Amino acid sequence: MKAVAFCGSARKNGNTALLLNTVLEPLAEIGVETELVELAGKTVPGCKACMSCFKNKDQRCVFKKDVVNECIEKMLAADVILLGSPTYFADISSEMKALIDRSGMVGRANGNMFKRKLGAGVVARRRAGAVHAFDSLNHFFLIGEMIVVGSSYWNIGIGGGKGEVAGDEEGLATMKTLGENIGWLMKKIKL
Repeated sequence: MKAVAFCGSARKNGNTALLLNTVLEPLAEIGVETELVELAGKTVPGCKACMSCFKNKDQRCVFKKDVVNECIEKMLAADVILLGSPTYFADISSEMKALIDRSGMVGRANGNMFKRKLGAGVVARRRAGAVHAFDSLNHFFLIGEMIVVGSSYWNIGIGGGKGEVAGDEEGLATMKTLGENIGWLMKKIKL
């Protein structure tokens, strides 16, 4: 069993990473192999709409000089895919949007290759816009025929400055519950 989390923050080890790690902790405790992939400092260009993935059908993006194909490989190897983003102008980061667009197109070009994997989005926010960002993450899972796992509230943590989300008790509890719910479902469907 494996869970991979992608952190779309430009800030390494920031609030979004803290939230994702909080989701991964209960999974690691039950023996799930976990990995956090931070996109900070990596080049993640957007989809060029070349449609080569539909022609090639090789589970890869034709553009190979960035981290996207490595991320796609990790998604394919995982049973659970978590996407996390800070809220930028009431939406997800450009790095996360590019990862969603490119991996999503490759997935669709290859028969919805992520279908029936478990998925969940996680959002860090300072003030507003988190529900819209959360919705943007969930579209990746839903169009890819994935199973979206919920928690006790929206998967949102509040904090502006680096590390401030650690003071959001309700947000952290929501993340812990999300991890527990993912683990419970993994056992039920015997992943």
